[in-house]
Amino acid sequence: MRQLHRVNQFQRLWQLSQGDPLRLSVAAMAQHCFCSERHVRTLLRQWQDADWLHWRGESGRGKQGELTFLISPEQLRQQLLTQQLEAGEAIQALQVLDLHPERLVKMLRPLMGGQWQNQAPVLRIPYYRAMEPLRPLRLTGRAEQHLVRQIFSGLTRFNGDDVEGDLAHHWQHDGSGCDWYFWLRPQLSWHNDEPIHAAQLVAQLQQIMQTVRGSRLLASIEHIEAPHPLALRIQLRQSDYWLPQRLAHQYCLLPHPDAMDIGSGPWKLTHFTDELVRLESHARWHLQRPLIQVVEYWITPQLFAHGLGTSCRHPVQIAIGDPDELDALRPVDHSISLGFCYLAPRISADFTAAQVTTLIALIQHSGVIQQLPLDEGLITASKELLPGWPVPSAGMTTARLPARLTLHYHLPIELHVMAQALVPLLAQQGCELTCVFHDVKNWRDDIDLSDADVVMGDRLIGDAPLFTLANWLENDPVWAPIRAPVLTAPLNAIAHQPSPEQRATLTRQLFQQLMRDGHLLPLFNYRYQVFAPPGVEGIQLNTLGWFDFTRAWIPPPATAGTVQPAPEPVP
Repeated sequence: MRQLHRVNQFQRLWQLSQGDPLRLSVAAMAQHCFCSERHVRTLLRQWQDADWLHWRGESGRGKQGELTFLISPEQLRQQLLTQQLEAGEAIQALQVLDLHPERLVKMLRPLMGGQWQNQAPVLRIPYYRAMEPLRPLRLTGRAEQHLVRQIFSGLTRFNGDDVEGDLAHHWQHDGSGCDWYFWLRPQLSWHNDEPIHAAQLVAQLQQIMQTVRGSRLLASIEHIEAPHPLALRIQLRQSDYWLPQRLAHQYCLLPHPDAMDIGSGPWKLTHFTDELVRLESHARWHLQRPLIQVVEYWITPQLFAHGLGTSCRHPVQIAIGDPDELDALRPVDHSISLGFCYLAPRISADFTAAQVTTLIALIQHSGVIQQLPLDEGLITASKELLPGWPVPSAGMTTARLPARLTLHYHLPIELHVMAQALVPLLAQQGCELTCVFHDVKNWRDDIDLSDADVVMGDRLIGDAPLFTLANWLENDPVWAPIRAPVLTAPLNAIAHQPSPEQRATLTRQLFQQLMRDGHLLPLFNYRYQVFAPPGVEGIQLNTLGWFDFTRAWIPPPATAGTVQPAPEPVP
C-alpha cells in the first residue's frame, strides 16, 4: 500500500528524535528513508502540504535544515485506518495492523461496534479466534453455525419452535405422508445475481444425501425431482412428518452448485481469511431485508490478552466493540441455553444399571456442579431437559461403583473441569476414573468410544428443540450402542405421527424414559449473554446465543447539530 509506505518512511525520521524538532540534511534523510535525495524533496513537499511536518531547508549541498513534526506516526496510522474503513476498504486496512498488540488495541478501539460510513451502517465485531470454513455439512462451532444460517438458505427455515418457508413459500403432502411438494418463491436469486432454478436445488439435495451425515438425516427420502421450475417433489420410503424440519437443518442449507461460498441468504460472504470475515447484505433476498449493510468480524486473538475487551469473554458471552470505551459495554440480552452439557453412561455387564444409578445420584447430590471452579454466572445446573421436562432425581442405591471406569469427553473446556472434578469424587467411592479427552466439539463416527463406560458432551440446541432432540438420537454416534435395541422403534413412531402435539408428547416420553433408565443425565446449561455499545440496537439473542444480523440496526448520525430520529425496527 503506497500511503502506508509513506507513513513508514515518515516514521523512520520521526523516530530519530521521537517527534522533537530535528536538524538534518536531505542526504541524511534519504539514507534513513531508503530513497534518493530527489525523492526525499518530493516527500517533504507532500508531507508539508498534508500538515504532517514543517521543513525549513537551507540552500547549499549538504546543508542541514530543520524538521518540525506536527503529527505522530501513530496518529497517521489511525487516520489511515479510519479513512480506509470509511471508504469500505477493510481488506486494505488490515495491512495497517502489522503492529505490536498494545498499539493495535489503541487503534482498533474507536473502530469497533456500530458506525455509519459512506452513508451506510456497518457493524464490526472483534473476535477471539479464526473461523472454520463455512461449509454447512462440516461445521461444529456456534459462531460458524450462526453464520451459515445468515449466508445460506434452505427450502425451509426454523422460526422458534416451528418451521416456516424459506426458498419454498409453502408445501403440501398426500394422505400417506410419503408424497410431498415444495413450491418455490418466484424470482429467487443467488448472491451472484444468477436466478435459482429448482433443478439446482434438486442436485444439491441429492449430493447431500450422498454424504454420511446427510444420508442419515434424509434417510426416509427415496426420490427428489423438479416437475416444474417452481416446484420440488420429494417421495419418501415411509411417512416422515419431520421432513420440513429436516430440510431446515444446517446440513440442508443449499450453496450454489458451482461455488460453495455463494448462497442465497440475507448476507453474502465477500471476504474470508483468518484475519477478517466480511458480510454484505443481499439486496435481492426474498425475505426481510437487513437494516445493516455490512458486518465484519475482526479476528485478532492477540487483542484479548491486551485489554481490548472480547467478542467472547467466553464463547457464550458475546461483546460488540464500543466506539469509546470497550470496558463500558451494556448488557442488552441474556438467556439460559436450551442446549446442555450431558453425561451418558453406557450400561453393560461391567457397569450395571444399579451402578449407573449410584453414579447419577452421587453427581446430583454431591453439589459437584455447583462447586466447579468456573466464572460466576457462566453455567447453571440443569433442572430440566427442556422447559417443563424435569430431570428426575436418582435415589441412592446400595450398589457400589466398579473399581475402574473410563470417561470420554470433548470440548468445551467446562467439560474438562467437570471431568477433573469427577476424579476425586469417584475416588472417594473406591472407583478409579480414567479420563480420555478428544479435541473436538462434537462426536464423530471416526472416534473410537468402544472402551467408554461414560461419555460426556455438549448438545447444542438451536430452534425447533423437539426435532433437534429427536434428530440427536437418530444420528449422533454417542447413541449408536442403544440405537437399534432401544431407540429406533420409538423414533420411527414419532416420525410417522402427523400430529405435532402427539410428536411432542412421544418425544418427551422417550427422553423421560432415557433419563429414568440412566442413559442420559443433563449436567448444566450455559448463561448466554450479549453486550453492546449504545450505538447498536435491535439485538435479541437467538437460540444459538448469537443475534440475528437482519434485525440489528444502528441509529443514523446527527447532522448539522440536529439529532435525527432513530428508525423504528421492522416488526
